[in-house]
Amino acid sequence: MTDQELLNRISVNPKVMVGKPVIKGTRLTVEYVLNLLAHGTTVTEILAEYEGLVEADIRACLLFASRTLESAAFIPLPMEV
Repeated sequence: MTDQELLNRISVNPKVMVGKPVIKGTRLTVEYVLNLLAHGTTVTEILAEYEGLVEADIRACLLFASRTLESAAFIPLPMEV
């Protein structure tokens, strides 16, 4: 599946979840899926919990986040001693 095909699985609509990016056709936000993954939930567990999701939806969330961060600028914060 191409990057564009994956990104087409993500939708942004101001009338759905206050405009947060979601997996198309759901109310599952990219942020929520990434948070599940960050806290150790496996792709298999997510797919079992949310009927209708497929692995490509999870990969689409990861790609969307990656692309979003490409244009972000970060300023290092001073470390406290």
